[in-house]
Amino acid sequence: MGYWYLAIAIVAEVIATNALKASVEFTRLVPSLIVVVGYGVAFYCLTLALRTISIGVAYAIWAGVGIVLVALVAAAVFKQIPDMPAIIGMTLIVCGVVVIHVFSRTAGH
Repeated sequence: MGYWYLAIAIVAEVIATNALKASVEFTRLVPSLIVVVGYGVAFYCLTLALRTISIGVAYAIWAGVGIVLVALVAAAVFKQIPDMPAIIGMTLIVCGVVVIHVFSRTAGH
């Protein structure tokens, strides 16, 4: 169940982060509300995920998956296309998350 909560936390964080860009420094009401609610849901679900997933592993997954999803949404919505070094860096981060999840004893399989 912890990984479901973590997935919800990641999706909420990705929505909130992209709404942060759309809020234009909190000058637009609806995106600003999405930011506040999104981060609230994200952190609440992260606390639920931490019941069964170690904090280091949960945060690695959160960060790795979140980076890629935020970049994908930003590319689609805001036309902020990452260059090749950014893509390589994100790929390395995802590879690190996979190594932690597959091989680490702290991953709580």
